[in-house]
Amino acid sequence: MDDQRASGIESGRLPPAHARSSSQNESLGDTVVETGTVAQPAPTDDDLSNQPRQTMSTSRGSRSLPSTPPLSRASSTESRSLEPPVTKATLSELDVNKIIHNPKLRHDINFDPELHFRPNLDGERGRKKQEKANQFWKALLDQIFLFVTDRPAFLAQCPDERNWCLPQLLRAVREILQTLVPQRDREFLNEGLNVDLLMQQFNKGIADLEKLAAWLSGILKLHCAPMRDEWVDEMYNELSSGNRNNDMPELVKGMRTLLNVLEAMKLDVANHQIRCLRPVLIEDTVHFEQRFFLKKIQSGKLSLEAARLWYQNAKDIAPVEYLDPRHSYAQAFGETAVFFYAATKLILPSTPVEVPNANVCPNTFVFDEERILKLRSDMYDTICLEICMRQYEELDRMSDFGLSLNFNFNAPMSSRPSSLVGSDNGSQTSSPRTSGYLCGQPMADPADASSRSRELYNSLLALLQTAPPVSRSPQRWQGLSPSMALQILRYVNAPQIPLSEVEDALSSKLSQIDGEAFQDVEAYFHRRLLQELSKRVKDLRNLSGVGLFEVATGGRVQGLGRTAGAFPAREQHLDVPSAGREPRDEGGIDDMATRLAHLGLLHWRVWADIAYEDHEVEMATCAA
Repeated sequence: MDDQRASGIESGRLPPAHARSSSQNESLGDTVVETGTVAQPAPTDDDLSNQPRQTMSTSRGSRSLPSTPPLSRASSTESRSLEPPVTKATLSELDVNKIIHNPKLRHDINFDPELHFRPNLDGERGRKKQEKANQFWKALLDQIFLFVTDRPAFLAQCPDERNWCLPQLLRAVREILQTLVPQRDREFLNEGLNVDLLMQQFNKGIADLEKLAAWLSGILKLHCAPMRDEWVDEMYNELSSGNRNNDMPELVKGMRTLLNVLEAMKLDVANHQIRCLRPVLIEDTVHFEQRFFLKKIQSGKLSLEAARLWYQNAKDIAPVEYLDPRHSYAQAFGETAVFFYAATKLILPSTPVEVPNANVCPNTFVFDEERILKLRSDMYDTICLEICMRQYEELDRMSDFGLSLNFNFNAPMSSRPSSLVGSDNGSQTSSPRTSGYLCGQPMADPADASSRSRELYNSLLALLQTAPPVSRSPQRWQGLSPSMALQILRYVNAPQIPLSEVEDALSSKLSQIDGEAFQDVEAYFHRRLLQELSKRVKDLRNLSGVGLFEVATGGRVQGLGRTAGAFPAREQHLDVPSAGREPRDEGGIDDMATRLAHLGLLHWRVWADIAYEDHEVEMATCAA
């Protein structure tokens, strides 16, 4: 680590140790891996079973310490259970050996270029961890105060160092520092941070904490990234001020900052190692995961019966164009044609899948649960937005032709896609819901129907993006339905249409996944997804692991065969009106196609020879 000061440890994206993030993350004890998708620790045997789970956790949370009351009147037994909130043991999961042997982390590193460690402060487990930390710092403050003001009472409560928080803290600091400095400097570190000597000086009232703070500051600045210097200075100022002014809360605050700095340094090192090791880990993904899963199979902890049945069922129901090599689809997908046809089914809302599910989604997808669920959620949103826009078009035609209130709102909608361009920009605020009839509010001097539709779509998208987070898409859209209906009616010049009827009609179409309206739009986007997915797979399937990662996560759509007429035969087969199709859905479908191609190609490389093809990887390879 003595060369890290020069390199600067590219850790600018890492949040401070006390920061928390709303992104999805992987829990690793007291730290989490923060990603754009979701990561988790290595799967348990239950995770690898074929039984569906009721819920899925995106985080196992942090290890919490036993609950202990404030030390001021705590018994020696209770105080003994307190330990520093950050120790060498709690940070051991950041060691490079743990990183390279964490199969879930190694899998996730293929998908997120921003993946990095951060402290685990999320959810209930994070809250409990913070409470335990606060208990320790309060106990330390109480002990120091009692040590200074009432030594006999202190000795009665803390007869030995096992009950004394300060020596435990100093030893934790030394142990963490030993993992951050080169081997040649550790003897020097042990001399400078001799805990037994420091405690003797402290007991005699001759400890020079300001000198210790200056020494620690020099050590930390020598080995930490420059971005941490300001934090180190803050620690020094707090310890020095507390020592000079006999300000015990300030002194404890400085010790707390010291521990936070050490945790941040350890995280910086781990994140630097991830960046350096990423190419090697990605290229070795297939071999590593095959060995990992083959060991599970050999030990009887993993059964592939459900996976093989899932793939065989896909073969049985796949259309001929995925099986006959003369068809353009089979040519584009190659040997993965049946697999990708089945994979696209997994992300359709009408597929009743709880991941993992032996009947629909086998446990071979155990490392991709959250990515599949995110794709399903995105597909659901895309479908529902299209339903809203088709509802708008039906209402707009009513206003153009002066149709009466007897118009059947629940009649099947036109199967053609709406004509507007998708965008994330712009929004319209909805007014409160009214009863009875809503007077039409035409746009002020609109240029044409297309621009009005575009503005409506932007406003609907803004409503979706600002909706409160809900775990399941159907519930989210049920809550959004009234606002969507109101926004749609605001853009239709049809004063004869009651808002309540529009709300009821839209709610019915959005909630009835098996209904004709929902199925019609889902089928359209399924065809669109297969069309774009075949292009991605054809262009990506021969890339190396690192090449696949760079293209799929760096330049999603660019350079992936988007030229017109690339697959005219397939477009004709899919019956997708490419020439007249408006690009509103392009961004979402293109993105989903790239993500699914990336996920599927990596999955196929790991599992094809083990679970799906007739020949199998030699089981002896897992012993290598």
